[in-house]
Amino acid sequence: MSSPDAAEYLPILMRGGHRRPSQGACFMEFASYLAGERWSDHPACTHSLVAAVARQVNDQISDDGRQALLSVVPDVIGLMTDDLRADVLIALRSAATALPVVNEERQLVMAVALLNCERLLAELEDRPRDQLTARGSAALESAPHVAAWARRHGGAHLSPRVFRRQSAPAIVRCAVEGIGQACIRDVDGLLRDLLVGVIEDCRSCLPADQCDSRATAEPLEPVRKSRSAPVSA
Repeated sequence: MSSPDAAEYLPILMRGGHRRPSQGACFMEFASYLAGERWSDHPACTHSLVAAVARQVNDQISDDGRQALLSVVPDVIGLMTDDLRADVLIALRSAATALPVVNEERQLVMAVALLNCERLLAELEDRPRDQLTARGSAALESAPHVAAWARRHGGAHLSPRVFRRQSAPAIVRCAVEGIGQACIRDVDGLLRDLLVGVIEDCRSCLPADQCDSRATAEPLEPVRKSRSAPVSA
């Protein structure tokens, strides 16, 4: 007797959290499934801030845009590093992506966040604090009045521990929510590009012997109605 098609057992990418695959999956739940981990939207196989961006993008993107993320899921499996630069680069990219498109209130928050990321990154890379990255500089130039305000009122020094545990997750949450609510033509495209970008930011901080290591799992196209897949307890 032939075995059933494997695609019958794959969950469908959907908004929010889900108790089991038969109810659907968010991006990170799908990653835990492919990685063979216990069903979770906080799997051990992925850097925590990359996972935070993925969960936020999953919930802000449209239904059609979410299904287009399937090909990206394997890229987060095994993506782990303790290098603080990864957290800073991810938060910086998130703020820089959001700054030109979000409403003015969020722009103020994003500009201050971006400058704080730039200063922390400069410290980590042992270069002058006022020497901005090309990405950060371009984002600030897109909103000069907001940038000037942020330079006057921002600049709080953040310890690495506080940045990693509190500031960085707050930055990516505010950035992705702002992009999701922005009045622009291609919100889905911008959200997908952000997720792909933060994955590359994290990968750039991996040790040299891990840089070429890529997940080999390939997500199958899920069917619209799937039976519950067995998941390890």
